[in-house]
Amino acid sequence: MVLYTSPFPNSFLSVLHSFSWGLIFPCYWLADRLVASFVPTTYEKRQRADDPCYFHALCIIITTPIYLALLAASLPFALIGFLLWSPLQSARRPYIYSRLEDKNHANGASLLTEWKAAGSGKSFCFGSANVCLLPDSLARFNNVFNTQARAKEIGRRIRNGASRPQIKIYIDSPTNTSISAASFSSLVSPQGGDSTGRAVNSGIKRTTSMEYKGDNCGSNNSEDSREDKGGAGEPNEGEENTCIVRINGEDSGHMSDADADTVNGQAHASGPAEPSPEGDTEISKTPNHKQKEGDSGSLDSYSASRESLVKVRVGDGTVDQSTVNNKLLYKASIMKKTSVQKKKHTDETFDHEISAFFPANLDFLCLQEVFDKRAAEKLKEQLHHYFEYILYDVGVYSCHGCCSFKFVNSGLLFASRYPVMDAAYHCYPNGRGMDSLASKGALFLKVQVGSTPQDQRIVGYISCTHLQAIAGDTTVRCEQLDMLQDWLSEFRKSTSSSSTANPEELVAFDVICGDLNFDNCSSEDKLEQQHSLFTYYKDPCRIGPGEDKPWAIGTLLDPEGLYDEEVCTPDNLQKVLESEEGRKGYLVYPSSKNHSSSQKGRKASLKGNGRRIDYMLYTEEGLYLEWKVEVEEFSFITQLAGLTDHLPVAMRLMVSTGEDDP
Repeated sequence: MVLYTSPFPNSFLSVLHSFSWGLIFPCYWLADRLVASFVPTTYEKRQRADDPCYFHALCIIITTPIYLALLAASLPFALIGFLLWSPLQSARRPYIYSRLEDKNHANGASLLTEWKAAGSGKSFCFGSANVCLLPDSLARFNNVFNTQARAKEIGRRIRNGASRPQIKIYIDSPTNTSISAASFSSLVSPQGGDSTGRAVNSGIKRTTSMEYKGDNCGSNNSEDSREDKGGAGEPNEGEENTCIVRINGEDSGHMSDADADTVNGQAHASGPAEPSPEGDTEISKTPNHKQKEGDSGSLDSYSASRESLVKVRVGDGTVDQSTVNNKLLYKASIMKKTSVQKKKHTDETFDHEISAFFPANLDFLCLQEVFDKRAAEKLKEQLHHYFEYILYDVGVYSCHGCCSFKFVNSGLLFASRYPVMDAAYHCYPNGRGMDSLASKGALFLKVQVGSTPQDQRIVGYISCTHLQAIAGDTTVRCEQLDMLQDWLSEFRKSTSSSSTANPEELVAFDVICGDLNFDNCSSEDKLEQQHSLFTYYKDPCRIGPGEDKPWAIGTLLDPEGLYDEEVCTPDNLQKVLESEEGRKGYLVYPSSKNHSSSQKGRKASLKGNGRRIDYMLYTEEGLYLEWKVEVEEFSFITQLAGLTDHLPVAMRLMVSTGEDDP
């Protein structure tokens, strides 16, 4: 299948479309600014708290007539542009495929050789997030603003989080064998050891991060390596930049000099000693762009989470953290998991965490609500520093392909480190209310992730979707889930080049990501909870209809609290969500348990862990029979704190092939 690199089949239609949009844009922009001036966010209200009460009203009185006059003047041009723009949409393609042009930094093809070297299998990491990149006036109804700046910030945070090296620490205690290993990751941090002198008590503690002195993980994965080619390391291969630190508990957790030297050697092997500064620093107007204490999401430095999660239990032994930090070159951010939690989930087969940053070595990213075209371009530019293949501006416009008129696209965006082989998009024809104005649908992708020694292609299928949002539209969402299953089945059949007798392709995974707009605990969503989709696809956070696993938390944040000091940075939000009381204050809860518009002051009446409407599903059906797919890790991510009203989620799958390749 040919992937569409431009929205129109020829340059004449592209030029005509640009001309028509140029006539429409002034009217669109003025209307957007006019509405935005009447919808302040809580952050703006706090900023204006010290101003005289009449000041803002005076500004509106002055600017509103100006906006209205300019809007009236631009309307005739916008009408002409619309008459040209609307019929052109019948020739428009359903997405734009973008591939990194710089061949020196493109390594997607080299990743395909990794499978041959990994005889027992390989892991793949998937991420999904609703980023709320609507036109600014509409985004303000979700209490976020400055869409263009947020788009760039979101892209930079994602690629900075994903491109850091992956570090694994194993802590063994002579008195406790229930937890013998912990896997975690740290952001690249060039800052000095201001926190290396801190000591921690025995047991499970939040720790400062161990210092990492190196570049970002791949030669194509950061602007730093682009500008400093001489100091950059070799391109990534396999599970790149993975450092393994092993701490034994025979001497009460103290690390010997020999162990420290061994770790130092591994640390030096992961990257060069000096980091490069960020090359395209930009001062932003959004509140969360300010550098704050403990802000791991700040993009002008690769600062790691100052207080990250700990995912180890050190029995009766004690660990002198100051000694460890003085001997290691890394700042390690460790995931927190209390002994009570571990005992409660002893039957869990994979790691789970609330993380202050995106997983290291993120392979695939599915985003929703990237509606604004200019924001999509800014986001794409940032993501291309890490992901080589991106599909954006997905959807249809006008009356083409759907029953009702569509003013905006589907909002879906897909990014991948692996080559995309095929792609298809379908629009849900049954959207209602405000959702009917957007071409919400499903994007289906086939990616190549490797090859066998017999030169059989190893492929995977990924579906990204966004369902009807209006509460109570359970029937609509169930119909959309039915269509999703049917379309996915058709896509797999149409793109498969294998036969049972002579398989040319081996399917490694089949994953569905997206904002499904229903949770698994609300009494109003029982119909969706029992949908047949969940009989074919597994939800790592779900026990059954109406019941989530105890560690699963909601992914929908209370918009009113986005800019509170307690949650406005990734680290702060991470801390809050680790506690039940914190979740009650800043997450939206199932409607059956949330009878008033505000959650403040009635925390005791709330049960559960919030509305989890962002899903990562996988299946073991339809894959290569001799292979096994297992969840290795699941994360709820706070790195986009203050930038969106959703928590991103990530899942790492291990595809096991056995001792020998097929």
